[in-house]
Amino acid sequence: MIKAVFFDIDGTLVSFKTHVVPKSTLHAIELLKKKGIKVFIATGRHRRSINNLGDLEFDGYVTLNGGYVFAGKDDVIYKHSIPDKDIEALVRYQEKEGEFPCAFVQEDEIFMNYTDKAVNDVFHLLNFPAPPIRPIEDIYGKTVYQLIAFFTAEQEKRIMKVLSHCESTRWNPLFTDIVPLGSSKRVGIDKMLEHYHIGLDECMAFGDGGNDIQMLSHVGIGVAMGNAAEDVMSAAGYVTTSVDENGVYNALKHFNII
Repeated sequence: MIKAVFFDIDGTLVSFKTHVVPKSTLHAIELLKKKGIKVFIATGRHRRSINNLGDLEFDGYVTLNGGYVFAGKDDVIYKHSIPDKDIEALVRYQEKEGEFPCAFVQEDEIFMNYTDKAVNDVFHLLNFPAPPIRPIEDIYGKTVYQLIAFFTAEQEKRIMKVLSHCESTRWNPLFTDIVPLGSSKRVGIDKMLEHYHIGLDECMAFGDGGNDIQMLSHVGIGVAMGNAAEDVMSAAGYVTTSVDENGVYNALKHFNII
């Protein structure tokens, strides 16, 4: 019996075309709540960056790809930051090899060292304003939970060698989310389920991006959206229709959850 459902946001709950949650998805979440099934967010976004869910409320939030987990609205039950030595190494790398756009995600704010066309394209895709610009040295002494780094998959091989205590969770060709080793939506889900005393086999998750692969292969029922990449579909137990074709509602009906 399913007692909890986790949802990625961009490309899963929210359409990249309309930038809103489809009416069928809103109805599905309402039905889940009426049945007493807990609903959670599992996203790469910072909590303060979740600006596209309207009035929807959830029982908890796995944010920053599992690096910062809230039960309810503001009860922090888990957080995992990037080691200071990796942040220092990244700043030195940029000073020596040349800058690339990078957002530094802290507990209460985000800033970038600079922007370019790729950055503007991504934030337009996500319908979200770009963070403020500050000198990269401003990050010294601050706790960082995630980096949003704008470099190609080819550059990634070289740059990630500098960040030896981190891993890349790419879900877009223009950028990657960099998190501390051992941080993932899978880990965040485990922390949430432990808090609410819910078993893994009683849990369902929906996703569409590369940073969803671990959670989809981990939960009792992992559902990939029809707009997901092939590797995401391969990791899931079931593939539904796209976010714009009532994918969440259709999958929940398929499994008789609603």
